[in-house]
Order: sequence, then structure tokens, then C-alpha cells
Amino acid sequence: MKFIKTPVKGMCDMLPSDMRLRERILEMIKETYARYGFLEIETPVMEHIENLTSRQGGDNEKLIFKVMKRGADLKRALEAENGELADNGLRYDLTVPLARYYANNKEKLPTPFKALQIGNVWRADNPQKGRFRQFTQCDIDILGDETNLAEIELIGATADMLLKIFAQVGIQDFTIHVNDRQILKGAALQAGFQEEDIPSVLISLDKYDKIGLSGIRGELLENGYEAQAVDAYLAMYEEISRNITCGEFCKNIEEKYLDPRVVEGLEEILACVKPMGGVKVVFDPTLVRGMGYYTGPVFEVSIDGYGFSIAGGGRYDKMIGRFSGADVCASGFSIGFERILTILKDHMGEGLKVPENSVAYLIDKKAPLEKRMEAFAQAKELRETGVIVSVQPMRKNMKRQVELLEAEGYREFRKVYGD
Repeated sequence: MKFIKTPVKGMCDMLPSDMRLRERILEMIKETYARYGFLEIETPVMEHIENLTSRQGGDNEKLIFKVMKRGADLKRALEAENGELADNGLRYDLTVPLARYYANNKEKLPTPFKALQIGNVWRADNPQKGRFRQFTQCDIDILGDETNLAEIELIGATADMLLKIFAQVGIQDFTIHVNDRQILKGAALQAGFQEEDIPSVLISLDKYDKIGLSGIRGELLENGYEAQAVDAYLAMYEEISRNITCGEFCKNIEEKYLDPRVVEGLEEILACVKPMGGVKVVFDPTLVRGMGYYTGPVFEVSIDGYGFSIAGGGRYDKMIGRFSGADVCASGFSIGFERILTILKDHMGEGLKVPENSVAYLIDKKAPLEKRMEAFAQAKELRETGVIVSVQPMRKNMKRQVELLEAEGYREFRKVYGD
């Protein structure tokens, strides 16, 4: 059988320099979020297929890596007409597993519960730059807080974390976009769409950055919606500017379609987050976020020069109730860890080198035992002071060996020769 040395499509091998960068960024993420009171948890990489296909994951449910039943269960499924062959699946995000986790453990958890999750997820997606089939997600969620303090904490903590990470490469030009699903719904109803039309309409609006208003208009008309409603809807978006306020956009939406308290709440979030400094926060009426489980404020982070978001999230007050039987208010922010690494590598190279306080001992194969013992004793003493020490056999081509070690970041070389 042929041995294939390359990774499965959409998945990556990690070189030592890659891992050093990943671990440093993960440490910064954990350290920052811990200061905001978030508690780290872990959930299994596999979930029940019923949970993953609960119509809460949007288009991600089409991208599940399913896990087949085993043994007699698989045999019965194969024999049954229209039998379901899968009973589990690899998680496609960390939100659905968190909902199940909270429903199963809520009696043991504080209220509100501020959770931090970091782990791999899998989607059978089309791989491209910054998008993989296996990738790491970092999520923070606040469960049990019905006020907009949750959104303010989430946005503030994430802005703080991103500023620290991107300061390493001099990037400060990123923007946090904020909207509310209730505003999106109210605008559609005001234009004349029906309640059942809203999910489809928002799918088209979500393509605003890619196809523009003319493309959205064509898609809505193609989907069979009346031209009068389409024109009234798009007229609301033709007048928007990058500096439009939430109140300005919503002023013509009647109260029967949009509770004024929604607008007040979003303006409070924006007012509280902006003074935190260092990051641009804007109201963006075209921000949709594709997940069907969002019920209130939604947010997304973009960075100048890149065509993808690096973080996103929102309020999802109904999801956990599907697992626990009782609604639990919740809001969360998910960070595109791999995308952040992609941007960092664009600016700093492929990864991080060994810190410069590092020493390499090169031991000649003819070196006597006493010299070897002395070298290991010295290495131990150096390591106890925080110095990185690598002990290696001396190669015939020592010049090339030193060049490779220097490329890794080593600056001091101690050579132990034989007699």
C-alpha cells in the first residue's frame, strides 16, 4: 500500500517554529481572558449527531465530518431502509458543545458563568488561505447574564487581547462591527417582508460585501420576493455610511417592528466599549452573522487588507434551552485563531525562533566520559537559570550544523572535543 507523506487535504503539519508561535499566542489569550474572570473548560471533540444537526449551526451543519456507527449498530443501520449510518460527528464549532455542557453541568457552575474554551474543530470546507478543515477555535461565552454587560465584557476582553497580540507586528487597524438581529428583523418587516421570509432575506444581505446592493436585489427578486418590498428594503441600506449611528438607521422602523429598547441597548454597548481605547468600534447595519441561533446583538472583527473576519459572535438566548428544557441567556465571542496566525506570519515570517538566551553543546563522539559528564552538569545549571540548552552530537559538517541552529535562534555554541 502506498504511503502518503502529505497531510490530509485541509489539515496541516506544525513545524517547531509554528508551535512556538501558537503556544505564545495561546498563552496571551489565556492570560488576557483570565484577567476578565473567564474560566477554562474542555468538551469532547465528538458530539452526538442529533446535537450537531439540531438546525442551530447554519450552513456548518452541511460540513460535518460524521462518525459511522460501529459493530452490530452499523450492521443494523445498513440493513434498515433509510437507516442513519452515523451516531456521532466531529464538532464544527465550540458553541453547540458548550450548550450541551452547560445543560449537563449547570448545577455545579456559577451564575453568570464566564467560560473559555480552546480546541480543535472540523469542517468539510473548501480549504483556502486562513481556512482549513481542522482548525483551532478560541471561544469566550457568558451564560446567565441577560443584560448587555455581557456583550460589553466580551467585546472589551477581545479588543484587549487582539491589541496585545497584534502589537507584536505593529498592526492597530482593526475594527469591531456591531449590530443586532432584532434590528435586522425589524428592517425586513418594515420593508414589507413576512416573518417567514426573514432567514432567506438575511442570507442575501449577508453577502453585502461580496455582491453589493445590486447583487442582493437580483438574488431577492430571483427568490420570488415582490419588487416593492425589495426596493423598500434596499432603500434603507442605500443611505448608510460608515459613520451612521444605530439611532439614525432605525429612526424609520416602527415600534411594532422594533422595540426602542433594542436600539437603546445597542447604543449603550457602543458607548461603553468605545472609551476602552485602541480599537475602532462601529455600528454596521449590514452585519448579519450566518448562524441561525443568534437572537440579539452580533459582532465581528475585521482587519484592514484582509478579506475575512478574525473573530465574531453574538447573543444566543434560545440554544441552551433546546438541551436543558429552560431558556438560558447567553452571549459569546469566537476568535479565528488560525486566521490570526496567518496574519502574524505575513508580518513576521513563518514562525518564532528559539529565544536568544539559548546554548547548544556539540559533543564530539570521541569526547571522554568525564567531558560529557561535565557538559551535562553545565547544561543542567544553565537550564535552572532559564536558559534553553540543547545537547547534540557533533556532525561531520559542523559548519552546516551551526548554520541550522543559528536559523533556529541559537547564538552560543560550546564544543566538546575528544582528546
